[in-house]
Amino acid sequence: MIDIHRKLLAAFLPLALLVAVDAASAQHFPEKPPKPPLGLPKVIWPEENPYSQAKAELGWLLYFDKRLSSDETVSCASCHAVEKAFTDGAAFSTGINGQKGGRSAPTVINRAYSTLQFWDGRADSLEDQAKGPIANPIEMTVEKDADAAYKDRIVALKAVPGYVKRFDAAFGTKDITIDRVAQAIATFERTVYSGNAPYDRYQNGDEKAMTASQVRGMNVFFNKVACDSCHLGFNFTDGSYENIGIGMDKKDPDLGRFLVTRRDEDRGAFKTPTLREIEHTGPYMHDGRFKTLEEVVEHYDQGGIKNEYLDERMKPLKLTKQDKADLVAFMKALSGEGWQHINAPTKDQFPR
Repeated sequence: MIDIHRKLLAAFLPLALLVAVDAASAQHFPEKPPKPPLGLPKVIWPEENPYSQAKAELGWLLYFDKRLSSDETVSCASCHAVEKAFTDGAAFSTGINGQKGGRSAPTVINRAYSTLQFWDGRADSLEDQAKGPIANPIEMTVEKDADAAYKDRIVALKAVPGYVKRFDAAFGTKDITIDRVAQAIATFERTVYSGNAPYDRYQNGDEKAMTASQVRGMNVFFNKVACDSCHLGFNFTDGSYENIGIGMDKKDPDLGRFLVTRRDEDRGAFKTPTLREIEHTGPYMHDGRFKTLEEVVEHYDQGGIKNEYLDERMKPLKLTKQDKADLVAFMKALSGEGWQHINAPTKDQFPR
């Protein structure tokens, strides 16, 4: 009788494990689009890539899976790690073969509320952004062109039965394409939020949500120096590209947005990042030159780095020592919740 029980257990164990894995992976993703936390509006999901639980789960798996890189050593999460507020905490990110990129990794948090992606806005959507690193020889591929890079990884994914089933569940067919890979990853990324910060609760009527220093810093931010001329709205960014002098003190500066648009006015301009979770997403600026928020404030207080294309709003601020401390305190009041619950899949949860 014991032998029969053992045989039955062996027969049904794979199915039991699959159910357990599915249950574990589903914990992050509801059947309907998740509700963003306090302070954030409803996410507008693209008509061509609507939310689904199966797609979000698939994107979660792909995001953390190193098999998306040629040598299977790098994943999206390598540069956008949960424990580092979806950044990597480095001035420059590291790709396959230990290669270093030329810019820092922006956070994924609240990217659902933006269109153009990357520091220079070269990607029109999160879907386009998701494809970029897979085809980048510095980041995730050894192939020389994008088509070859995509083909290589699609072949690898098609060889994994578990992924074939996942794509079938998410898209209704077993066909795996780079566009579907990107749609799944983008779906997952649109569930990564930061809201319900002390600032949000304060604005919602909780006068004790922020400290006295943070309240003073809020006044400095909005009134004394008008940081919200760029860092505006619920996400504390207008999505614009500005030259604040970063990198323009080098012999051969990174020209940022200019490399995309070829407009002179975009020379040295980079995206205005969200200030949500800013205390956790250092080092700061596209070249990671500032390790602390105090250094960032000092840069603005001095009026940036002078150059021909410096934004006209960059002027010395003449902040007091107290102003600077309060401003940093206020920015820390923009740290909230909506992303910390996300965990990397366990080894057994990855499709096989």
